[in-house]
Amino acid sequence: MLFDFKLSTPSQGLIDITSEVQEAIAESGVNEGICIVFCPHTTAAVTINENADPDVKSDFVLGMDKAFPDLDSFCHAEGNSDAHLKSSTVGASETIIVTGGKPLLGTWQGVYFCEFDGPRNRRFYVKVMGE
Repeated sequence: MLFDFKLSTPSQGLIDITSEVQEAIAESGVNEGICIVFCPHTTAAVTINENADPDVKSDFVLGMDKAFPDLDSFCHAEGNSDAHLKSSTVGASETIIVTGGKPLLGTWQGVYFCEFDGPRNRRFYVKVMGE
């Protein structure tokens, strides 16, 4: 089953989408299988990271800004080359094992939509496959 989710994002940041992923798995009825979370945007991404300490989200953004600063020497006309680099580095999708009708995540893990070029209205997809 394919699920389509919409969200409004801040200028930059990680948005916890774990509950939406859990909702899609539950609604699919899949007990054992896989779940793919996909971001169809070139300046946003999806990742799995710690969801216990909120400082991890701000540190993630800070680290990405340090690794990929917005340089005056970039040629891309839209002025968001740094966001494209961040998105490509993090990646457009995550694959999650589904077992017992739930996503198999570590104790401290959550699924995040990563915004690098907002604020925007975005979407992401969740595909659940299995038995």
